[in-house]
Amino acid sequence: MTQIVAGLAEVVLWVGDMEKALHFYRDLFGLEVISPPQVPNKFLRAGGGADGVPEMIVLVPHPDPSMEFPREKTKRVLHHLAFRVEGAEYEKLRDRLIAAGVEVRLGIHPVLKGVRTFYADDPDGNECECITYDPGHPDATLAGWSPR
Repeated sequence: MTQIVAGLAEVVLWVGDMEKALHFYRDLFGLEVISPPQVPNKFLRAGGGADGVPEMIVLVPHPDPSMEFPREKTKRVLHHLAFRVEGAEYEKLRDRLIAAGVEVRLGIHPVLKGVRTFYADDPDGNECECITYDPGHPDATLAGWSPR
């Protein structure tokens, strides 16, 4: 079968507090807000993409501000999302999150070989994985599929 999908364009997340969500994704992760200020949904560039369509995280204010998002992972609708991080930025991002008081958890990728991963939850409890290809590092996954 011919591959029809060329890439992932956006992941859209409900948020309970837009300023907290922007602090996490814009200020800590360094994603650029590309939507005009008057638009209530915030579109953040997560990657270059192609053909005029960037990779994006879109933050949408939840229509019921009194609603609490489930913190227990088994009750969440979204299991997690993942960001590919360049090797030189991986530890800087991890350290920036820790300095901001965000809990960071190390992980092992179940499929990809030669990668390092860590996980952190955004203010609404969405788990964000950060992954980098770093086959020489002792924390890199030793088993699994390899791109080489």
